[in-house]
Amino acid sequence: MIYAFLMNIDDTDRRILAILQRQADLPLEEISGLVHLSRNAVWRRIKLMEEAGVIRARVALLDPEALGLGLTVFLMVRTSDHRPDWLERFARATRDMPEILGAYRMTGDLDYLIRARVADVRAYDALYQRLIRRVDLSDVSASFVMEELKDTTALPL
Repeated sequence: MIYAFLMNIDDTDRRILAILQRQADLPLEEISGLVHLSRNAVWRRIKLMEEAGVIRARVALLDPEALGLGLTVFLMVRTSDHRPDWLERFARATRDMPEILGAYRMTGDLDYLIRARVADVRAYDALYQRLIRRVDLSDVSASFVMEELKDTTALPL
């Protein structure tokens, strides 16, 4: 269903999506004024995009520093086990750990890349220990973010 809908996304839909990416709680009246449509037309377009899965969720973006989660860490994972049951255990472990914000199967030298947010190095070590207890890993190395130059959830529309 989503593929048929994507063929019909027009410039107005893209403008609505761009607005929602910046401020999802903006009142429909304001969105309608920005895109030059009626409130009801904007509401219908948003509902269609939600039903089609184009809009997956409307969420609040939190400040990790304000919540004591000041350290971003990237874990580079290599494994010698590529069986489906291992991958399922690994995927389940990463989904179950709230500190892990993203886990990706990669091409190239790495097998997996994990992005996590923790309070400090001690909290990272606790995360690492929990992960290796749940899944056998051949090699894990970590890089800590020293400065965040750009971090966005907005897609390029």
